[in-house]
Amino acid sequence: MQIREITDKDNKTMEQIIKRSLESFGLNIPGTAYFDPQLGSLAQFYKQQTNAKYWVVVNEQDEVFGGVGIAPFGLKTEICELQKLYITPETQGMGLSRILMKVALDFAKEHYTYCYLETLNKLQTANLLYTKLGFQQLDKPLDGSEHNAMDAWYIKELP
Repeated sequence: MQIREITDKDNKTMEQIIKRSLESFGLNIPGTAYFDPQLGSLAQFYKQQTNAKYWVVVNEQDEVFGGVGIAPFGLKTEICELQKLYITPETQGMGLSRILMKVALDFAKEHYTYCYLETLNKLQTANLLYTKLGFQQLDKPLDGSEHNAMDAWYIKELP
């Protein structure tokens, strides 16, 4: 497996991975990434933003098995958001989320002071990973949050 930046040809696959993952948890509802307008064009969305990138994890045949993004959070220049961390069910438990997050956080450290993320308490494995990687849970979302269905919010100071 290797990590590379997303390209246009990966858009459809990542959209399917994200939608299937959310559907598997009953989260194909408004207020989640499921209805984000840029979901079908992630490569273009991240390229048009400053200090933003999206990475995918691929196998030797260049098949996509998941991805993660970093983008500015609202108008706060010192805060980025870890976005759309999803991997396929068959590759869960292999440490790919941790590897993707390391790549994303290494990039974030170059451009930001803090990294923010939003998730749901019922996604226990994800929450455990965020805590292990030094994210601190918040009592409420940061102002400017767009995903109102989320009920868990984290922030990490970037060294």
